[in-house]
Amino acid sequence: MPARAEDETRTFDAVVIGAGFAGLYMLHRLRGLGLSVRVIEAGSDVGGTWYWNRYPGARCDVESMQYSYSFDDGLQQEWNWSERFAPQPEILAYASHVADRFDLRRDIRFNERVVSAQFDDKAVRWTIRTGEGAEYSARFCIMATGCLSAPKDVDIPGLSNFAGRVLRTSNWPRDGLDLSGRRVAVIGTGSSAIQAIPEIARQAQTLHVFQRTPTYSVPARNAPLSDDHVREWKSNYAERRRRAREECRSGTIYEFATTSALAVTSDERESEYMRRWDKGGANFLYAYNDLLLDAAANETAAEFVRERIRHIVKDPVAAQALTPDSYPIGTKRICVDTDYYETYNRPNVTLVDLRKTPIAEIVEAGIATTNVVYEFDDIVLATGFDALTGALDRIEIRGRSGQLLSSKWAAGPRTYLGLMSYGFPNLFIITGPGSPSVLSNVIVSIEQHVDWIASCLAHLADRNLVTVEAEQQAEDDWVDHVNEVADRTLYPRAASWYMGANVPGKPRIFLPYIGGVDTYRRICSDVAADGYRGFALSPQAAVAAE
Repeated sequence: MPARAEDETRTFDAVVIGAGFAGLYMLHRLRGLGLSVRVIEAGSDVGGTWYWNRYPGARCDVESMQYSYSFDDGLQQEWNWSERFAPQPEILAYASHVADRFDLRRDIRFNERVVSAQFDDKAVRWTIRTGEGAEYSARFCIMATGCLSAPKDVDIPGLSNFAGRVLRTSNWPRDGLDLSGRRVAVIGTGSSAIQAIPEIARQAQTLHVFQRTPTYSVPARNAPLSDDHVREWKSNYAERRRRAREECRSGTIYEFATTSALAVTSDERESEYMRRWDKGGANFLYAYNDLLLDAAANETAAEFVRERIRHIVKDPVAAQALTPDSYPIGTKRICVDTDYYETYNRPNVTLVDLRKTPIAEIVEAGIATTNVVYEFDDIVLATGFDALTGALDRIEIRGRSGQLLSSKWAAGPRTYLGLMSYGFPNLFIITGPGSPSVLSNVIVSIEQHVDWIASCLAHLADRNLVTVEAEQQAEDDWVDHVNEVADRTLYPRAASWYMGANVPGKPRIFLPYIGGVDTYRRICSDVAADGYRGFALSPQAAVAAE
């Protein structure tokens, strides 16, 4: 609905876009600096990705005791997770609890979607406009829009012709759906689909899964958390948090190996892989220290998982179709599942291999492949996201002299430390491209970015400085470094969303920083300690003279 007249213009020190985990913590820190803040959120409540993604089986693939804020010890001691891997409703309840505990909602405007943000060179302020007609003015504009928050556009011919329901995992109905007795299709086999498919299969009369590229997935071995485990974890929370931030390249505590997969016997490898497979979780990928660096080492882990797929899936044709063989394991997001491969043994589940029979079009009755028309009541699109840059591209962001950010990034995103982009003063990006973001426990990365931004703003205030902006050379050097580090790994060998390869026309460039949370944190700290090296800090007079 249109904004009320008295709400159309508001002036703040900072506007934060997004009320997920990044936006909530950024609001808390900015308040602590004494700044006036408005958070703008498209949804009707807090939670970000956990607000929108309510599909059956949605849960975090980072263990609950680590996927939470660390900035307040009272908060982390009082909140109790029920399962090893928290389900979506519990994570959303946690976000709501945080908002209530710190009284954050009073500074958040819900149900408003930002459509533009423009920097005024003379006023040295950002003007932020929403699709609902509201306008805000702020010295600082902070993008807390999320890494996986812009669903990829679906370009399947004839989708609008379908007579049944079209559902999206990325925007599942708030009140859920009963799929009992329904004929359901799921298009896609990425992380969301792998979580949803077993749950849908338990409800639906029939389920057809349309797969283009098979995905490596490892079992979660999810289970309720025992009181003893929770008590023991919380008893040493401070040290565990420090270790995650400062010693772990993923920001998550795993069993990090120091041995090459090629330095042990095949029997030893088999035993270690099986131990980690039975334990569950992404810990599997850290069995040896070179699985993402050496193709031969990687192949030992990939073949182990392929053999497990062949062992679990009884139909050899389905097993073969489900077996990845075109990219190294881990170079696309490793999925963590509960009974995913086992689901294909159910009599009501059919796998459609789109490499053999592609989708020709959607018709009124269902899905037509090149050789069969399948009839459905519901089609579920689990087709992924325009990662890291998509949410930013959908906002018209203009910096100095009206420069459009999406135009500057036409050949790939360019940032310094993933935090700022040259030509866009006082515009910060939380977990943006060029930072560890999606390759890390994102809450650890969020806290690091928010804390860095808050410290930078305090630095400006203490010295009566007005703007901060990435310098051109520092940005160029950082982009080169991000690419150089990525090229040392196997990641670029996969056509993954890490590379933007899932979005037609998107530049093929490695988007996150693979150097590790620990290394990245030290770099950011050193930059700040050296007077924010690589950033131009300006007083009002200097800005006005430009």
